[in-house]
Amino acid sequence: MTGKIMKGIGGFYYVYVEGSGLYECRARGIFRNKRQKPNVGDLVDIDPISREEKTGNLVKIHPRKNQLVRPMAANVDQALVIFSVHEPEPNFNLLDRFLIMMERQDIPVVICFNKIDLADDEELQRLKRDYRGCGCHMVFMSAEEGTGTEEVKELLDGKTSILAGPSGVGKSSALNRIAGENQMLTGEISKKIRRGRHTTRHSELIWLWENTFLMDTPGFSSLYLEAMEKEELRFCFPEFASYENRCRFNGCCHVHEPDCLVKQDVESGIISRLRYDDYCLLYEELGQMRKW
Repeated sequence: MTGKIMKGIGGFYYVYVEGSGLYECRARGIFRNKRQKPNVGDLVDIDPISREEKTGNLVKIHPRKNQLVRPMAANVDQALVIFSVHEPEPNFNLLDRFLIMMERQDIPVVICFNKIDLADDEELQRLKRDYRGCGCHMVFMSAEEGTGTEEVKELLDGKTSILAGPSGVGKSSALNRIAGENQMLTGEISKKIRRGRHTTRHSELIWLWENTFLMDTPGFSSLYLEAMEKEELRFCFPEFASYENRCRFNGCCHVHEPDCLVKQDVESGIISRLRYDDYCLLYEELGQMRKW
């Protein structure tokens, strides 16, 4: 039987097999010998022990199309990151850090600005202008009122997506709107491991509908950029791509160099000042990290 790992905790892996349900499985010692560790999102083969009690052994991990380290996950198609427009106010530096992390791992991102019922049209237009060049699809949603829900569902359909965002932005409300009764599988896992779904910091997959999964990850309040040179940062800002080798100096980092076209277009409003200021802050941060 072939299924998808929904969650791993305490040496058990909870594998969802389409049409058969959720199996609680142990991984065979062969994985330790091969130094393989099953990840949430892995497509695996299991050998059932009891079809009645839904137990089995995990016997094979299928080849992964990608593997993330933070969060630990495999076979991810995209990330859905949720920030609120108000209450709390959006932390754009945190959002930009997340976009950089996903850009470095070639994971497309959908940015969902929630609680649009608390904002006026001018604020929403400003958000659109600031992030229009970031290379991400943007959705404006009110989980409270249901606005934007159908668009989000269409973007998730047929994919395995990471759900991320800081605390208080309405992730749970958005998830309830998107998943509805399809969160039953999550409750089934909680019942099997005899604990509530929020008593662990482990990621888990939620089955939404056929071939569509959402990975709920722990809320984040800070993200550190690691193992990265400051000169690489410009490649993580898609709005800078068309300027490569067009400035006065080849390899221009768009910070201190004179006659920089990026800086000129920030002044003229073609490039978002908010995004550019974050870029400069992160550039200096990476430079300081190398000195340590």
